[in-house]
Amino acid sequence: MKRTLLIILTITFAVACRENKQPQPFSVIPMPNDVTLAEGSFNVAGAPVSYDENVDAASAKAIDGFVKTLETVTGKAGKNGKNGGIHFGLNPNLGAEEYFLQVKPDGVNVEASAFGGFFYAIQTLKQMLPAEVYGAKKAKAAWLLPCVTILDAPRFDYRGIHLDPCRHFWSIEETKRYIDIAATYKLNRLHWHLTEDQGWRMEIKKYPKLTEVGAWRSGTCIGKDFDSSDGIRYGGFYTQDQMREIVAYAAERNITVIPEMDLPGHMVAALAAYPELGCTGGPYEVWTRWGVSEDVLCVGKEETFNFLEDVLTEMLDIFPSEYIHIGGDECPKVRWETCPLCQARIKSLGLKAHDGISAEQELQCYVTARIQQFLNERGRKIIGWDEILEGDLAAGATVMSWRGTQGGIEAARRGFDVVMTPNSHMYIDYYQSQERDKEPLCIGGLVTVPKLYSYEPYDGMAPGTEDHILGVQANLWTEYVTSNEFLEYMLLPRMCALSEVQWCNADRKDYARFDASLDHTFQMLDVMGYTYAKHVRGIIGLPGQEQPARTEEELKKYLEEQPINW
Repeated sequence: MKRTLLIILTITFAVACRENKQPQPFSVIPMPNDVTLAEGSFNVAGAPVSYDENVDAASAKAIDGFVKTLETVTGKAGKNGKNGGIHFGLNPNLGAEEYFLQVKPDGVNVEASAFGGFFYAIQTLKQMLPAEVYGAKKAKAAWLLPCVTILDAPRFDYRGIHLDPCRHFWSIEETKRYIDIAATYKLNRLHWHLTEDQGWRMEIKKYPKLTEVGAWRSGTCIGKDFDSSDGIRYGGFYTQDQMREIVAYAAERNITVIPEMDLPGHMVAALAAYPELGCTGGPYEVWTRWGVSEDVLCVGKEETFNFLEDVLTEMLDIFPSEYIHIGGDECPKVRWETCPLCQARIKSLGLKAHDGISAEQELQCYVTARIQQFLNERGRKIIGWDEILEGDLAAGATVMSWRGTQGGIEAARRGFDVVMTPNSHMYIDYYQSQERDKEPLCIGGLVTVPKLYSYEPYDGMAPGTEDHILGVQANLWTEYVTSNEFLEYMLLPRMCALSEVQWCNADRKDYARFDASLDHTFQMLDVMGYTYAKHVRGIIGLPGQEQPARTEEELKKYLEEQPINW
């Protein structure tokens, strides 16, 4: 009843604000780190927009795009002149993603030192306006910015979101939509998982069979019956030009694309294309099931390293990112244990089992170090899943902690940089509700919006090691995510909660305030046409399948009758 009353009052207030030409309540996500609200407002309809002549081209393009948006939605062209308008000025004293924003009744002043700051200031300005600013046509609304002073910068430099197009493939346009909404909430990394047992997704000109063969599987397992198949040929891949297009598109939104080639495991699609790269020689087929295959690259063969270096060379020409993700997770050693060539490599390197670490695990460390050296010599760095910590890891590697937080804590203790992405809080392929009977089929687990929001990256860290935490990322694997509507349902609004974990200083986080701000976010998403989950408003299920959530008493009974092992 209290929640219903709050919603009614909020809607009533919003309507009153529009009728009285008052700005909407301040509902920016992620919440800026220093905000002072004041009386009054500024009308952006028809206001002139200007910027310093020394502003870089990327910033100028972003500002010009903002001007075009305002003119479209307000129906008024910006007047000439600088006075009484919105001015974007350079301030070299601000950080690369920091911005200063001041709204007064007689004008708006925006300051930044670089593109990132200007871009994020624009995202804040747009969220301070009515949701119709995200539309593509003239709209009747109170085009008012509330008077405010903001000095804002992110808590973490690395603010990532992951996308898996291997289990299910996402078109270029769907990928751009993913990037667009990430940029709206100030994320700045897209971890693009491009190779898997179930499909190889990037064109490599030297190895055309990777996409001719490896990009297609003969079917997909049905539900969680891994031995079944629907018999429907499935796949797709990105050309090198398309990947460059995504890199450029993301860069215009201050997002760096970090590609992943998972090695030496999760390589069945590559082995299907080039069976000579495996320990047994095959034959192999692109996997139709989920899980972890025992078939991995044969690292006793020098041809395997030639292959990896050739692929990486083409990747480096496409992706300018500082980091290249090399995977390193879930690599069974069964084939290596019986492969004469892998055992010969172990012997020649003098690798021995020690301290619970097998010689085969040390062989994987050798692979990691060799690829790391190859990339370092070309000005790049590696990042890998936390399994790369098992054994000797060369200095300069960055660890992505996914099996909970302990890997990240240990990596930081050992002096390695870390991106925290624990499956306990940051796996958004997990269920969003305990009411599985009302949800689309997911891989398992439970990560609700409040749980994700509650994550504190420094928890458990040894004193003095916090600086090794570069940032936070959420991962969206797609074994069961079969449509773009489903993808967005899994992403939103959990990504909004993620953005506050990444951006807001710990003392700025406030779930009650965040939850209230989601009302405006949902209006924005409606205007933009995104699908989003509504669990936080008591509704469960994809569009067309939505049902009210159970009461606490009903939920307790349901869970007693159908106990779930989370």
